[in-house]
Amino acid sequence: MVDEDALESFAATIRACRICVENPIGKPLPHEPRPVLRPSSSARILIASQAPGTKVHITGMPFTDASGDRLRSWLGVTSEEFYDIDKFAIVPMGFCFPGQDAKGGDLPPRRECAPAWRAPLMALMPRIDLVLTIGIYAQSWHMGAARRPSLTETVMDWRAIWDQPGGRKVLPLPHPSWRNTGWLKKNPWFEMDLLPFLRSEIRYRLD
Repeated sequence: MVDEDALESFAATIRACRICVENPIGKPLPHEPRPVLRPSSSARILIASQAPGTKVHITGMPFTDASGDRLRSWLGVTSEEFYDIDKFAIVPMGFCFPGQDAKGGDLPPRRECAPAWRAPLMALMPRIDLVLTIGIYAQSWHMGAARRPSLTETVMDWRAIWDQPGGRKVLPLPHPSWRNTGWLKKNPWFEMDLLPFLRSEIRYRLD
């Protein structure tokens, strides 16, 4: 049974979260928190992403950047479908932009988010039956021991991961960032084998 009011109330609590400033693990968040998430009581597909980037921190809308364009291409969906809250839930591992390292890359998702919020939030989205785990942090949480030592090995083993019995179906994906363009060129099987299967499963759940 889906309790929409409970989900909306819990999401509002998350959007007001300040744990990473007021009770951080390690250094506090270097800017004002702005949790970004789009949970859904009706969607069957969850995009378990990493954390908002700089542009998403400003807009408050996930994947409004080149990474989002690539991800929507991978999924074979339009922007209208992607942002239809009845079709897709988008819940990153870290809800706030974590800041950047010395090289200009985004820092890992904040360690406070998942322990505080993820399990009860997932429990409020019982209709989810396909989880797209983007990157190692989402794969670690949603796949546990099924995650392989590296992201490449995990994504390469997607068939065995898909065939695991019980629970929600999971597909591991690399991050759609431009930084992974080299990875895509080195691993052509991703676009040849995994993406057609992914698009078929997405379309099955949307149509």
